[in-house]
Amino acid sequence: MSERTTTRRRQLGAMMRKLRARKGLTLEEAGLLVGVSKATVSRYETQAGPVKWIVIDALCREYGATETERRAVVGLAKDARQQGWWSTFADSIPESMNLLLTLEDEAVGESHFSCVYVPGLLQTRDYSTAVQKANEVPLEAEEIERLVDIRMKRQEILSRPRPLRLWAILDESVIRRVVGSPQVMREQLGRLLEANESPHITLQMLPFSKGAHAAALGSFVVIGGREPTLDVVYVDFHTGSLFLEKDEELERYRLAFEYLRAQALDMEASSALIDRVRKEL
Repeated sequence: MSERTTTRRRQLGAMMRKLRARKGLTLEEAGLLVGVSKATVSRYETQAGPVKWIVIDALCREYGATETERRAVVGLAKDARQQGWWSTFADSIPESMNLLLTLEDEAVGESHFSCVYVPGLLQTRDYSTAVQKANEVPLEAEEIERLVDIRMKRQEILSRPRPLRLWAILDESVIRRVVGSPQVMREQLGRLLEANESPHITLQMLPFSKGAHAAALGSFVVIGGREPTLDVVYVDFHTGSLFLEKDEELERYRLAFEYLRAQALDMEASSALIDRVRKEL
């Protein structure tokens, strides 16, 4: 059986394409610099077959990658065959989730804007279960439990030795929408208040009173790598998911998030709003 292409391998290919394009080299020119063929450079960028990390290292140096970029890319090359904790679920979850979990596992920070539901990293089990039950295609109880288990396991990146730095901005509709039941929502809002006390989590509310805002088109996540050039934007649509990595795409979403940060309430006022809504339930 041929080995399944890992999401680390996919990310490696995308990063190598980006670094070469930034340097302005053709595939043939890049290959000549390190003594490999044009086909080899192309294969490294298109996720086809194994890679030699020593060649990846040499290419990064020729591309003028920063030390942080080089270490990150070489690390991916060394671990391209490695599967994460979610590998046992790989055949039964969408490829987009597989990629999201890999990117997230290797990220140092995430910037979330949510306008429908509480971000998955901050959901309680009961809230997450209620969200899964609202799927337009009814799911079996066993499938719902499996998906919720994955989400709960995913949250461990917030409590690892070097936790993910999470900055989340929530539209007021997120905390006003009763998901599950009033009791489920009270517990969920309590979880948000606890999260806002964490040193590595920043939570801001965007109240209705702010009117139109910079991300009226929907929710998104900027997944931050060790270098800005390794960032990826994740956009989850009702019909699918998108991963955006072009510089102009990244800049658009980073700018939108900066505008949202400026429009949103500060942490203290955000917690006060959450607490007020919780008491109204």
